[in-house]
Amino acid sequence: MHKSLFAALVLAAAVSGSAMAQAPAQAPATTPVKPAVTAPAATMPAKPVATLIDINSASLTDLQTLKGVGTARAEAIVKGRPFKGKDELLARKIVPESVYNDIKDGIVARQKN
Repeated sequence: MHKSLFAALVLAAAVSGSAMAQAPAQAPATTPVKPAVTAPAATMPAKPVATLIDINSASLTDLQTLKGVGTARAEAIVKGRPFKGKDELLARKIVPESVYNDIKDGIVARQKN
């Protein structure tokens, strides 16, 4: 096995050497090759973009998918409808500030026309 590996290396070196001898000498490249531009990891979203949950029309089940919103808070949200803005959840003390901070980017309070 070692003899065949050695023979393959000798053959590769011979082919490589003969190819180099036949190839004309080239001048070094004068323009540097630019690396591919990729977006930094920090600019990519951590989570897939989700649809916003409308606190004025979402079901109890949908509301309970929000972090920190269980059955009691979901029922309080439904009972407090309609909301003019999502910040009313905090202003009316339906959810505490810590929960509001966790869910504010995932909710919206759409108005009926």
